[in-house]
Amino acid sequence: MARPDNKKFFENLTGAGKAIAVLTSGGDAQGMNAAVRAVVRMGIYVGAKVYFIHEGYQGMVDGGDNIKEATWESVSSMLQVGGTVIGSARCKEFRTHEGRLKAAHNLVQRGITNLCVIGGDGSLTGANLFREEWSGLLNELVQQGLIDEDAVQRYSALHIVGMVGSIDNDFCGTDMTIGTDSALHRIIEVVDAIMTTAQSHQRTFVLEVMGRHCGYLALVSALACGADWVLIPEMPPEDGWEEKMCEKLSATRSRGSRLNIIIVAEGAIDRHGKAITSNRVKDLVVRCLGFDTRVTILGHVQRGGTPSAFDRILASRMGVEAVLALLETTANTPACVVSLCGNQAVRLPLMECVQMVTNKVKTLKLSVLVEFCLFFYYRSFQNNLKTYKLLAHRKPESELPHSNFNVAVLNVGAPAAGMNAAVRSAVRVGISEGHKMFAINDGFEGFYKGQIREIKWGDVGGWTGQGGSLLGTKRTLPAKHVDKIAEQIRKYNLNALLIIGGFEAYLGIMELLAARGTYEEFCLPMVMVPATVSNNVPGSDLSIGADTALNAITDTCDRIKQSASGTKRRVFIIETMGGYCGYLASVGGLAAGADAAYIYEEPFDIRDLQSNVEHLTEKMKTSIQRGLVLRNENCNDNYTTDFIYQLYSEEGRGVFDCRKNVLGHMQQGGAPSPFDRNFGTKISAKAMQWISKKLTECYRQGRVFANTEDSACLLGMRRRALVFQPVVELKPETDFVWVESHTCSKRATINTYQVKLIESIFSYIFND
Repeated sequence: MARPDNKKFFENLTGAGKAIAVLTSGGDAQGMNAAVRAVVRMGIYVGAKVYFIHEGYQGMVDGGDNIKEATWESVSSMLQVGGTVIGSARCKEFRTHEGRLKAAHNLVQRGITNLCVIGGDGSLTGANLFREEWSGLLNELVQQGLIDEDAVQRYSALHIVGMVGSIDNDFCGTDMTIGTDSALHRIIEVVDAIMTTAQSHQRTFVLEVMGRHCGYLALVSALACGADWVLIPEMPPEDGWEEKMCEKLSATRSRGSRLNIIIVAEGAIDRHGKAITSNRVKDLVVRCLGFDTRVTILGHVQRGGTPSAFDRILASRMGVEAVLALLETTANTPACVVSLCGNQAVRLPLMECVQMVTNKVKTLKLSVLVEFCLFFYYRSFQNNLKTYKLLAHRKPESELPHSNFNVAVLNVGAPAAGMNAAVRSAVRVGISEGHKMFAINDGFEGFYKGQIREIKWGDVGGWTGQGGSLLGTKRTLPAKHVDKIAEQIRKYNLNALLIIGGFEAYLGIMELLAARGTYEEFCLPMVMVPATVSNNVPGSDLSIGADTALNAITDTCDRIKQSASGTKRRVFIIETMGGYCGYLASVGGLAAGADAAYIYEEPFDIRDLQSNVEHLTEKMKTSIQRGLVLRNENCNDNYTTDFIYQLYSEEGRGVFDCRKNVLGHMQQGGAPSPFDRNFGTKISAKAMQWISKKLTECYRQGRVFANTEDSACLLGMRRRALVFQPVVELKPETDFVWVESHTCSKRATINTYQVKLIESIFSYIFND
C-alpha cells in the first residue's frame, strides 16, 4: 500500500536520506509492538528508511537477516499482539567492546545512524554507551579496513532515542511505562476471579505479583481491588507488622466479610532486609488466625496477553515522538528518552533518568524538566500509598475526629464503570474525616423523592470492582424540583454535596448554584467529579469510565478484525457512543488500528467518504484484505451509520463487502478497568478532602454558609494535575445544544488538543 499523501499534518517534516532502526531489548512488555509500528509508519511517512533489528542487541551484533528493511505492510496486524514480534534477547556479547564493534559495522553497512531502543534502563544504558563510543568504533573499523574514511564522514554521529518498555513502571521520569497498564489488567482479572472463589469458601488469598525493586504493580492493584494488606519493597513494614496484619484481617472478618486479599510484591522485604515471601505470609496467617489460606503466584502471565487500549495509545504516541526527536537531533544532541508527563509526551535526558533509577539522585545536578517529572513521580507514588492506607485501614472510633457535618454523595447521568470505586472512596474518606455520610439513590430524582440513607464504612466493601452504579443514577435535572430538594437538605441537615456523573451532573450543579438566590439551603459546598464514558465534561481531560469504554471498543474491534481474517475483503463500520464528543471514536480508532474515524469535531463530506472508499479499494489489493471504520453516533445528522454502510457496500461492490455493528450499551457495562478504579478512587478522595476544608472555612455562627463561586467546583484532570475549577468559569468553554426535551448535550470535547493530535497521527498514518 502506498504511503498516504497528507499535507495537512507534519508538512514541515522530512526524513529523506535518513535511516532509522528500531529494536526491542530486555524483558518484553505488552504495547511494544504498537511502539514498533508507530516508529515504522511515522518514519516511512516522513520519507526515511526504517529497519527492524530482530532479537534486540544480539541481532545487531549478528547482523545478516536480523536487520531488515521494514515496509508499511510489515507492521500491519501487530497492534493487538502482545510481547514483541521482532524478538528480544539479552546479549552478553554487546556488553563487550568487540560486540559493539560488530554492531557498529552492521549498522554502517546499511547507513543506519538513528536508533530507537525500546526496553528498560539496562537496554537504554547500553544504547547510550554505544553512542558515546561510536566515533572510536568507526576509527577502529577504518584501521581494520572494513570501512573507508568517506563512511566515517557520512556516518559520523549516532543518534539515540529511547522508549521505556517495562511492566514494573520502575523508570524515573515517566508517569507510566509501556506495558504497565496491561500488566495491571492481568492482575485485576485474576484478583476479580479469585475473589468469587474466596467468597464461597471463606478463604484468604495471598497473591504475589512482579516487582523486584518497585512495588508499583502491587500497590496500585491493591488500591484497585481493595486488598486488605499490601507489602512492597519501597516501604518495609515496621517491626510487629505481623500482629497488625492479623488484627486487620480478623477485624475485616468480624464485620461480615467472607474473604481476605493480601498482595505481595516479589521484592518485598522487612526492616532488617529479610525477604517477605508469599509463603511466609501464608504460614503466618494460618498459624496466627487459622484461616484457610491459599497462595497464587501470577508470574509471567502479567507479561502476556493483548495490550490494553491505554498501552496501545501510549506506545503509539511515544513512537511518533521518538521519530520526531530523531529528525530534530544534531551531532551534539544528547540521547533522550520519550516519557509520559500527564497527557503529554516529553523528551528527557536519557542518562539522567537512568541514573535516577540506580539511586544516584542525590549526587546529580538534574535538569529542570527531569526534576519536575521526578517530583511528580514520587508524589504520585506517595499519593497512591496514602490513599491506600486511608481506604484500607479503618481507624478506631476513638481516634476519629468528630466534625458533626453531614455529607451526601450521589450519581447523576448515565452509568460509567468506576462510579462505585469513587463512591467507596468518598464514603471512607468522609468517615475518616469525621463526617456522617449519606447516600442518595437514583440521582436528583431520588434526591427530591427522599431516597436518602446513611451509609457506613462496611456498606461499601467490595464496591471497587463493581460496574455500573450501585447507588442508581438517572439523567433527571434538578431545576424543576429545587423546592423539594431544598426540603430534603433541611430534613437531613446536609452540609455538603459530592456529585459524581457526566454532563447532566455538570448541568445539575449549575442549576443548584443558580437556585442559591431563592433557596438558602443550596449555600453549601458542592463539588462534581466527572464520570462518563463520553469524556465530554468541560474542565477535565479525563473522565471516570472512559478508559473502560475504550477497552470494550478495542476488544470488540480486535474480535471483529479477527473474524475478517478468514473471509477477506471485508470492511466493518462500527458505531461508538460519545454524543457530540469524538473521544471514543478517535482514540478507539487509534487503539484498534482503524482506517478512518468519523467524529463531530472533524467535519466531513461526501468527498471524504469517497476518498476513504478509494483508500480501502487500494488496500484490498495488498495482503491486508480487511478494513475497519469507526463512527461517532452523532458525528453527522445525514451521514448516518446506515448511510455509510450502504455507500461503502455500493461503491465497494465487487471489491469488498461490508458489515456494520452498533456497539451500544456494552461500552457502559462490565467491570471497571484498573485505570478507572484508581482514577475514581483518587479523584473522589481528593474531592472529599476539599469538602472537609470548605466546611471548616464556611462554618460560621453554628452553621455552614457558602455562597461564593469557588464553593461550587468541578474537580478535573488538566494536563498534569487535578484542579478544582468553579463551574461558572467553565461556561465559556462549553458548547450547549438545547433540544426539545430541554436536556443538554455537549458538542465539542474540551480535550480538543487530544482529539486533534490523535486525528492527525491516526487517520493517515496508523490505519491497518
